[in-house]
Amino acid sequence: MMMKIKHFMALAILSPLTSYFSPLMMCAQEKNLFTLEELNFGGKRYQALQPENKWYAWWGDELVRVDNEQCFLVDKKTGKDIRPLTDDENNKRKGGAKATTIIKDHQLYVVDAQGKEDELTIDGSREIVYGQSVHRNEFGINKGTFWSPDRQRLAFYRMDQSMVTDYPQVNIFPREATYEPDKYPMAGMNAHVVHVCVYDINTDKTVTLKTPNGSVVSDSVTDTRPIYFTNIAWSPDSKTIYMFELNRDQNDCRLVSYDATTGERIAELYRETSDKYVEPLHPIQFLPWDSDKFIMQSQRDGYNHLYLYNKEGTLLKQLTSGPWVVQNVLGFNAKQKSIIFEANKYHPLHRQIYSVNVNNGKMTQLTTDDGIHHGELSASGAFLIDRHSSPTQPRNISVIDISNGKTAKATRLFTASDPWEGYEQPIFECGSIKAADGKTDLYYRMVKPYNFDANKKYPTVVYVYGGPHAHNVEASWHWYSRSWETYMSQKGYIVFILDNRGSEYRGRDFEQATFRQLGQIEMQDQMKGVEYLKSLPYVDADKLGVHGWSFGGFMTISLMLNYPDVFKVGVAGGPVIDWKWYEVMYGERYMDTPQQNPEGYEKTSLINKAKNLKGKLQIITGYNDNTVVPQHCLSFLDACIKAGTQPDFFAYPGQEHNMRGHASVHLHERITQYFEDYLK
Repeated sequence: MMMKIKHFMALAILSPLTSYFSPLMMCAQEKNLFTLEELNFGGKRYQALQPENKWYAWWGDELVRVDNEQCFLVDKKTGKDIRPLTDDENNKRKGGAKATTIIKDHQLYVVDAQGKEDELTIDGSREIVYGQSVHRNEFGINKGTFWSPDRQRLAFYRMDQSMVTDYPQVNIFPREATYEPDKYPMAGMNAHVVHVCVYDINTDKTVTLKTPNGSVVSDSVTDTRPIYFTNIAWSPDSKTIYMFELNRDQNDCRLVSYDATTGERIAELYRETSDKYVEPLHPIQFLPWDSDKFIMQSQRDGYNHLYLYNKEGTLLKQLTSGPWVVQNVLGFNAKQKSIIFEANKYHPLHRQIYSVNVNNGKMTQLTTDDGIHHGELSASGAFLIDRHSSPTQPRNISVIDISNGKTAKATRLFTASDPWEGYEQPIFECGSIKAADGKTDLYYRMVKPYNFDANKKYPTVVYVYGGPHAHNVEASWHWYSRSWETYMSQKGYIVFILDNRGSEYRGRDFEQATFRQLGQIEMQDQMKGVEYLKSLPYVDADKLGVHGWSFGGFMTISLMLNYPDVFKVGVAGGPVIDWKWYEVMYGERYMDTPQQNPEGYEKTSLINKAKNLKGKLQIITGYNDNTVVPQHCLSFLDACIKAGTQPDFFAYPGQEHNMRGHASVHLHERITQYFEDYLK
C-alpha cells in the first residue's frame, strides 16, 4: 500500500521512493472553466494559457536575449539587458555566412555563402533519396547531412528504397482521387538499403564509404550483415568518419571508423551484442582538449552511462555508473576537463544537471531545485542556461556560473506566473505502486476534479501510452499532465496515468521486459494500476474507461479485449492491431520478425480477439496515416464484422498519424463526447 507524506516540499528529504509523493492541490476557486480552444494545442486561444516564456542564447560565453528580430546583450550577474547587439554582432553570433544544403527535385545541392548552388547528385528520385533521414528516423536519426568541423566535407545518406513495397495511400481531395503511395517496409519484409557518401568541397568529388552493406530479407532467412548506419560523427581534424553499424536483427552493434577521403574502412573500435537488442542513439563525442579521446554512451551495464575511449578503441574508464540514466550530454568544460549532462540520478521522475571530471571521475550536481532541468551550455562550458519547471512552477530560467567547478552560482532571469490563475484548476497527484512483478516501482499521475469530494464516486479514465521511448509522468509542471486531462476532470472524471515497464528512463531491463511480447507485460502493469484504482472509495469501478493513441491505441484495444469485464468504454487512436503490419526498424527491434517469432506475433495480434469486445469502443485514425497505416484499423473492423462485435469508427481525411491544427480540437471533443455518452 502506498504511503504519502503531507507536503511536496518534503521532497528535499528523500524517503523511500514509494512513499515520498503527496497530493499536489492547486488552488480551486469559483472562477472560470476551461474550453478545448484554450487547452488544446490546435485551439484558437491555446497560446493565451501557455506559461510565458523568454528566449536566451549563447554568443560564445556572452548571454543574449532574443526578442523577435532584436537581440540584447545580458549581464550574467544581474540578468539585466546591457545593450542591443549591432547587426554585425548579430551576424557573427549566428556564425556568419556558411555553406548549406538544400533538396530540390530529389537532388542534393550545396549552396555556398554567396548563394551559388552545386549539384551533388543526379539520380535522386522517389526511390533514390539523398540527404534526408533514413531508417524511418529510428536509432536517433533526425537528419541526413553532416558537415565536418572545418565545413570542407559533407557526409550524407543515400537511401535506395526501390525494393520497398508501396503502401497505397489515396488523396481524396481532387475531383478524381489520386494515388499517392508511401514506401513502407513492414516487419519481416524488404528493407531499404543505405549508403553514406562524402562530398569534398575542395576537390568537388564524392566518395562512398565502403561499408559491409546488407540488402534484403527473404521469406525465411534474415540478412544479418550491417544494414543500419547511424550516429555519424567526425574526427576533430575532419579526416575520419565514425558511425555505428547495426545488423538487421539489431543485436550486434559495431562502432567503425572510415577514411573520409577514400571511403576505406579503417577499424572496428567497439562491439556490443545482446540476446535482445542493442539500440545506438548517440554519436561519439571527442574531448575538446584531447583529440585522441572520445566519450561514448551505452546501456551495457544496464543503464545509459558515459564511457571514455581512445581513438584506437581502447576503453580507458567508465565515467558514470549507478541505477540511473544519463539523459542528455550538454557539452564540455575544457578548463575543468569535465562533461556537463542531464540525468535522473536524484530520482527517476526528476532531471538535474551534473558535471563529471574526466580525470578523477568526481561528479558535481549543478542544479538544486526539485523538478525538471534542461540546460544549454556556453561555448567554454563555464556558464549554463537552466530552464526549469516543477509540479507547482510552470517555468523558471536562470543562468548558472559553473566556472569554478565547485559551487554553482545561479542568477534568475525569468519566472513565469501561473497562466491558469483565475480558472478552476484540477487536483494533480503523483504516487507509486508496485509492478506486476511485485518489486518494481511504477509511477502514476492522477488528475481529480477541482471540486473533488472524497465521499462521491467518480467515473475514471485510464490514459495509456506504455510503449518504448516515452514516459507520461515526471516532476514538471502539473506532473507532466496533458491538457485533455484537465478538460476531462472539469467534466467530472478522474484521469489516471501509469508508466508501465517498457517505458523510458528506467534502465535497460525495465525497457526490455516487453521483448518479443509487446503489450503483455504492459497490460499486467496497467491492471495493477486498475487494482489500485478499485481500492479507492471514490473511484466507481463500474465506470472505468481507457484511452490512448498509437502504441496507446494498441494498449487501449488490448485492454478492452483481454479484460472485457473491466473497461466499459475505450477510445483508441491510430492503433497498431498486428505488429506484422508495422515498420521494420521499430517492429523487429521489439518483436523480431514474424518468421522468427510467430508465437509472439500471434499472441499480441488483436485480430483473433475481436470476438471478445463487450464494451463500447471507438477507433479513430488519420485517413492517410503513414506511421500506423489504415490497414490496421480496417483489418480489425473486418474481424469485428466476422465476429459479430460492434466497434465505432471515425477517420480524419487528409490527416496523418496525429491530427494537425484545429482538427485536434475536433478530435479531443469527439473523444470526450464518447465518454460522456457511454461512461457516465
